[in-house]
Amino acid sequence: MDMETNLPEEETSILTLTDENGQDVDFEYLDCIAYQDKEYLVLMPEGEDEIVIMEIEPVDEENENYLAVEDEAVLDAVYGIFKEKFKDILTFED
Repeated sequence: MDMETNLPEEETSILTLTDENGQDVDFEYLDCIAYQDKEYLVLMPEGEDEIVIMEIEPVDEENENYLAVEDEAVLDAVYGIFKEKFKDILTFED
């Protein structure tokens, strides 16, 4: 899922997440999308032009986990919602 962003720099948020190997990875936050009673983060690893979609798993009122989405149908649906929402702002290269 390649794309080019035309978002103004001052509107970007950076999230630092720790991967399964204990390495910190910076992501640009693009959106949060609700789909089938769950929420999904749409992120872009810094320096890359591909997006990552992660499921938000609430732990308690202050904490949450971010899970890799394995289901291709869910990935396609969330990506489709994201593309429709940002079709006038972003250029997508499928």
